[in-house]
Amino acid sequence: MRVPLSWLREYVDLPATETGRDVQAKLVSAGLEVETVEHLGADLKGPLVVGQVLSIEELEGFKKPIRFCTVDVGTANGTGEPQEIVCGARNFAVGDKVVVVLPGAVLPGGFAIAARKTYGKTSHGMICSSDELGMGDDGTKGIIVLPPETEVGKDAIELLELVDEVLDIAVTANRGDCLSIRGVAREAAIAYGLPLRDPALIDVPAPNAFGYPVQVSEPLGCDRFTARTVTGLSPEARSPIWLKRRLQKVGMRPISLAVDVTNYVMTELGQPLHAYDRARVRGTIGVRRAAEGEQIVTLDGVTRKLHAEDLVITDDRGPIGLAGVMGGADTEIADLPQSRMDSTGGTPIDLENSTTEVVVEAAHFDAVSIARTARRHKLSSEASRRFERGVDPAAAAAAAQRTVDLLVLLAGGTAEAGVTEVTTPSGPHTIALPADHPDKVAGVHYGRETVVRRLQEIGCDVYGQDELIVTVPSWRPDLTEINDLAEEVIRLEGYENLPSTLPKPPSGRGLTHRQRLHRRVGRALAGAGYVEAPNYPFIGEGVFDQLGLDADDPARRVVKLTNPLNDEEPALRTTLLPGLLAALRRNDGRGTHDLALFETGLVFHPREGAGVAGHLPVDRRPTDAELAALDAVLPEQPRHAAVVLAGAREQAGWWGKGRPADWADAVEAGRAVAREAGAELLVRRGQYGPWHPGRCAEFAVLVDGTERIVGHAGELHPRVVKALGLPARTCAMELNLDVLEAVGDDTPQAPSISTFPVATQDVALVVDSFVPHADVEAALREGAGELLEGIRLFDVYVNDDQLGEGRTSLAYALRFRAADRTLTVDEASAARDAAVALAGERTGAVLRG
Repeated sequence: MRVPLSWLREYVDLPATETGRDVQAKLVSAGLEVETVEHLGADLKGPLVVGQVLSIEELEGFKKPIRFCTVDVGTANGTGEPQEIVCGARNFAVGDKVVVVLPGAVLPGGFAIAARKTYGKTSHGMICSSDELGMGDDGTKGIIVLPPETEVGKDAIELLELVDEVLDIAVTANRGDCLSIRGVAREAAIAYGLPLRDPALIDVPAPNAFGYPVQVSEPLGCDRFTARTVTGLSPEARSPIWLKRRLQKVGMRPISLAVDVTNYVMTELGQPLHAYDRARVRGTIGVRRAAEGEQIVTLDGVTRKLHAEDLVITDDRGPIGLAGVMGGADTEIADLPQSRMDSTGGTPIDLENSTTEVVVEAAHFDAVSIARTARRHKLSSEASRRFERGVDPAAAAAAAQRTVDLLVLLAGGTAEAGVTEVTTPSGPHTIALPADHPDKVAGVHYGRETVVRRLQEIGCDVYGQDELIVTVPSWRPDLTEINDLAEEVIRLEGYENLPSTLPKPPSGRGLTHRQRLHRRVGRALAGAGYVEAPNYPFIGEGVFDQLGLDADDPARRVVKLTNPLNDEEPALRTTLLPGLLAALRRNDGRGTHDLALFETGLVFHPREGAGVAGHLPVDRRPTDAELAALDAVLPEQPRHAAVVLAGAREQAGWWGKGRPADWADAVEAGRAVAREAGAELLVRRGQYGPWHPGRCAEFAVLVDGTERIVGHAGELHPRVVKALGLPARTCAMELNLDVLEAVGDDTPQAPSISTFPVATQDVALVVDSFVPHADVEAALREGAGELLEGIRLFDVYVNDDQLGEGRTSLAYALRFRAADRTLTVDEASAARDAAVALAGERTGAVLRG
């Protein structure tokens, strides 16, 4: 919400010395998020004056139309002679009043103005557009043409209100009242302890039977509907400068007088309004729910198919507006636009068919209904933003009257005597508040007098002594229970005045076993040199083709989002790799080539036959059965751990050549995760999706005596690397952390230190190259028996001349030790021979000669 300081001062007599920064500090202290203070015209320097075009000469022989103008600027140039100016714009004519900047002036952005020769003429200044003055879009796309009655030579800086300060406030979802100058002025008045001149406190005629006919068929969706009619509007009436400038300062573009007036009153009072061309409305205006499949063309020219929950405004033909969101094109105001074509061409203005009679609507709609309609149609508007955050229902009649008054004043209209007001009876909301409740919440003694005073300042009626009966003002629908009232007292007394106290956690609590495991896994991977890179859980289904997954792969079954943040990523991830690989690609593209990233996070798999979740009620707490039904359709959400690597794993330097990351590093990352979970990981050759068939390891664990695959690791396939734009030889690992947690035992084990020496035996076995090392190691481990303490592969040798074609030598170091004695050479040798024998029987391994 943009709030010009000049507009704010109309309702609160702020000290003349107060700057925008001072007001920002006061409002921030009161709990409003004032993000910035924009200084309009801070670098603007005159002379900037009003001039009248005396003559226009068309210059020929140039690529674009150029005009040489003489402009009367009065005595502003010191001579009283006409000013000669070259201009390329064409939306003004002889006799028009324009804004002229004279030599010596400086425009926003540090643009200094001086006399200069151009297009064969000397231009002494400029005729200005709104963009050149930093005013924003005024809809003209050209030179500012001022009203004919504007005085020649008048200071245009003052006339156009070019110097001002604008507060930019981030209004939270519960403070809809601050989406108006009225609401922010109320907060400023409280912060400064000054009275508020409430713009909604105006005389409003009582409703009568002569107003425009209105029928509300959905009182729960629309509890108040006010209609007023204004006739005799001048087709040539235009928005005055002050009105257009205020709209520009709050970020709105002036369109036409009737539309500008409704936008102005909405910004001033916070009540959205809509003006219908009375000649285009057929019969009674109605409010009802849409019929499923009904259509309406909204003001943005889009045909929208309506949902049965949408609240619509209708006439005898059908829907003419989406209630609280956007009006329909059928009843659009046909006013004289803010810009007009010059006499040399363009479409003539149709004064005959311009709107001369309007019906002004000021209604109050259900916040939830409007919010759902706006999101359903992806159509957020200034009106819907206010309705879904809460609008003052009592301000509707005042807003309608304010609109009528401005139309009568500015367009020469006549307000009809008829006043329509359809309301659903309702009482004020009251809350019983113990007078000392804010004290208990804040831990500060405020006292009853302070509590009552602060609640009265925000508009509450307060009665009682120890037990206060508080009537909430209509403009604060967010105040629903006693803690809301306590919060108001605390924020107005100043959050900065609250004492700092340390929380006292209850004993016997802490992280859960699952949380401790996730933290240990993160620390282990970080200690191994990986950097955590959390990613959004959204993916596009095209990534599965890039990863090379089979058409029937379960990972291709995704959970689709109804309202995705990005249409290119409409599904929830089933694997962590797309996000991690995208992060690796981005970092590599920005010059960081040695990368090791990890992530632990949830993946999502749809349940078989789960169905679709229904809408939970919002008027009551859902029942346990409704919550259980909702849980039943939620997707399965196991937690995975994944890493990706590229570039150098060990840097080169004086200490050595370094080493590139390879598949073994990815496999070791999987082993590190399993160690933290206390799970025994079976590692063997595998083949799956994005991994290179010859450089892929498969991870498995035993679950109730049955092997279950929990992940893969290795080097990615070159086709995947090319499809995703990754560095060559990129490696990755991913496994199911939840399964490891279920089968693991992470109870700390004290190391066993033996008093007996170890016996080491080395053995080199020659096997066919296609035999996995894991199979050979498993056979050696089983054959060696209980005396084997450890086994390590320390050498792999390939030489077709010595070993034979397709043969590989695997050298292992075997460590033997007994718990109760020193082993003899014969015992160690016997254990080794048994291991070699079983390896030969199972894998065809023979001792290397």
